[in-house]
Amino acid sequence: MLTTGLGSSLSYLLSRAERLVNRGLAASLASEDVTVEQWRILRALADGLGHSMGDLAAAVLMPHPTLTKAVDRLIDRSLVYRGPSAGDRRRVAVFLSERGRDLLARVEGSVAEHQRLITTAYGDDSTEQLMSHLEGLVRALDGAGPHP
Repeated sequence: MLTTGLGSSLSYLLSRAERLVNRGLAASLASEDVTVEQWRILRALADGLGHSMGDLAAAVLMPHPTLTKAVDRLIDRSLVYRGPSAGDRRRVAVFLSERGRDLLARVEGSVAEHQRLITTAYGDDSTEQLMSHLEGLVRALDGAGPHP
């Protein structure tokens, strides 16, 4: 099948797929009043290590000023908190609170169900291959070399 117009652009197709996936994910998270971006932040902080704002911005794919506002909203809800970094007490890190950990545990079922819906619609093998190919594309474009 030969695609023309916008559909022939990898960038367009990736953006369209990302919007559709995130629209469904947002609907799954809405019952807990959590946005997709907030879920990414909570998920990134779930390792318990605490992260600097710079590291967190890179991990959750958000510009620093947008991340700062999102973290401030999460702090207002007592889901995360700022504290001294374990590696350097002079630096500030962001941590997941117990309340945030409880919320994350509640929404993880919805996130998993959303992923199951995608897998059911697209197929197990196709979904696994797509994720593998996207990881390879990210590595290649990020300068880490081609996917093996």
